[in-house]
Amino acid sequence: MKKLIIPLSIISISTVFFYTSFAHMKKLGREDYGEHYPHKNKYGKFHKENIEANEVENNEEYFKPSLYSDWYIQLNGDLRREIPADIYDVDLFDTSEKTIQELKQSGKKVICYFNAGAYEDWREDADKFNPEDIGNPMDNWEGEYWLNINSENVRKIMIERLQLAKEKGCDGVDPDNVDGYTQNTGFNISYADQLEYNKFLSEEAHRLGLSIGLKNDLEQIKDLVSYFDFAVNEECHQYNECDLLTPFIQSGKPVLNIEYEEKYVNDETEFIKLCEDAHKRGFKTLVMPLDLDGSFVKSCDYGKW
Repeated sequence: MKKLIIPLSIISISTVFFYTSFAHMKKLGREDYGEHYPHKNKYGKFHKENIEANEVENNEEYFKPSLYSDWYIQLNGDLRREIPADIYDVDLFDTSEKTIQELKQSGKKVICYFNAGAYEDWREDADKFNPEDIGNPMDNWEGEYWLNINSENVRKIMIERLQLAKEKGCDGVDPDNVDGYTQNTGFNISYADQLEYNKFLSEEAHRLGLSIGLKNDLEQIKDLVSYFDFAVNEECHQYNECDLLTPFIQSGKPVLNIEYEEKYVNDETEFIKLCEDAHKRGFKTLVMPLDLDGSFVKSCDYGKW
């Protein structure tokens, strides 16, 4: 895809002001930033009263992220602890129980990522999968193969992973690759099969008192929004798919969005435009490297770190 460059000369005065506010975020500090620019707070951390009200209401059963919670995700590399986000999304297997508890003691909510639709040959439970559970390799992801989501053994392993999340103290889970019915998996997986499997994951997570997010799977949102507590989306802005996520916002459930395109990293004009659209939609948008190693993050809510 071509990199889109927009000359700085066409930036409006309002856009320049928006950029300036980002440049001053770290200098002012997050609280001061909110006081200086209250109109930026509609979907931001600074609506503390809204966050507290939501958490008191929802925590009767299990944690449900609010529309106003900032987030951060890191699945590789040494975990950065200094990011000013309310929610951390971390790898279920690679993050120790001690680290999860330390994050929670510092006031974070912790969502644990695991692969629910693909086999990863390096995971500690990889030997539990049967050969017939494992399908075609995933494009561009070495060591990963699609799973047969209709397999009872696969489902048993996923329940064990959810139980591990509960034992480690995760507040919620982020199961990946739950849209295999749209891919060349090597199995005959239908729309209905995927829908039933995703509902299965949701029901098992909730049974354990875990919040659960719907990862991508845009075409099934209308059928699944009532089963999931938040959405985790990759690159809806890049591919002009963000409208499909509106049902989550309309249901009072956050959309946690990541964009990887280089133009958002290197062209500040494009990043500003991205954030303006994210704020209008009520999304929580991050720009990060594809391997999610913590080398940088540009948040539309708490700036660049």
